[in-house]
Amino acid sequence: MSEKIAYEPGQRLDKALAAAYPQYSRAYLSRLIDADTVLVNGKPTKAGWKLRANDEVTITVDLAQEQVIEDIDLPILYEDDDVLVINKPSGVISHSRGKYWYEPSVASFVRQHAGKQANPEDRSGIVHRLDRATSGVMICAKNERTLSFLQKQFSARTVEKTYIAVVAGTVSPEAAVIDMPIERNPRKPSSFRVGSNGKAAQTAYTTLKQSEKYTELELKPKTGRTHQLRVHLAHLGKPIVGDELYGGESADRLMLHAASLTIELPSGDNRAFRAPVPLEFGQLVKAPHG
Repeated sequence: MSEKIAYEPGQRLDKALAAAYPQYSRAYLSRLIDADTVLVNGKPTKAGWKLRANDEVTITVDLAQEQVIEDIDLPILYEDDDVLVINKPSGVISHSRGKYWYEPSVASFVRQHAGKQANPEDRSGIVHRLDRATSGVMICAKNERTLSFLQKQFSARTVEKTYIAVVAGTVSPEAAVIDMPIERNPRKPSSFRVGSNGKAAQTAYTTLKQSEKYTELELKPKTGRTHQLRVHLAHLGKPIVGDELYGGESADRLMLHAASLTIELPSGDNRAFRAPVPLEFGQLVKAPHG
């Protein structure tokens, strides 16, 4: 389907869409623009583009059909009136955006589960994110007050997070703190690297168990940079198993799991939430290797 819209010259693209389709939320229409499904003169354009008299605005999807996101069922670790804590499976994205806007995600699960309490204009209660390939504990907010309360703790770095990872070979020393800044990799914009111009990043690690070929590590990030654990271990020459982006050996999944998260709830309780480590982690380390 392809549909052209009318507009007033000088209008921003996003405002023109909102005027043409008042039945849809501005957040939804903006995401269509981000997903490159709204074209100006046949080309994807930014939401802030000011339309000229001869511009042709075209929507390349069926709005009613594309707004539907398939339901998803995720394991719930804890729930009260303010928060929803889940055990995110590997392969599920935290928040739908861009070309993945119509893919089921943690955000869409919070919307469908919490109903009217969730606010789709504000990332549907997504307090923090885990990479698609990472599994484990995620805490989500059911209302804006809780969202702000929890996010402030992440910003202040008072949230305690523990991850489990499996790497190839042995790690020396067996325990240490990696203190290396992280920056975006200009040669591969979808990835990051250790670099002197990057943001400060610290990760503490401890060896839990090891076999002839693999080592299981406990990781405690002191900061929350994108891909921090993956980048730090790769820089040590020990990329996480399954992390092909950073040089890890091939596996059925990324061997990185958010095992626990300790945070203060709006009720005033300080709670530790834990997600069981997937069986394949221990099996990989214990298995005999020829």
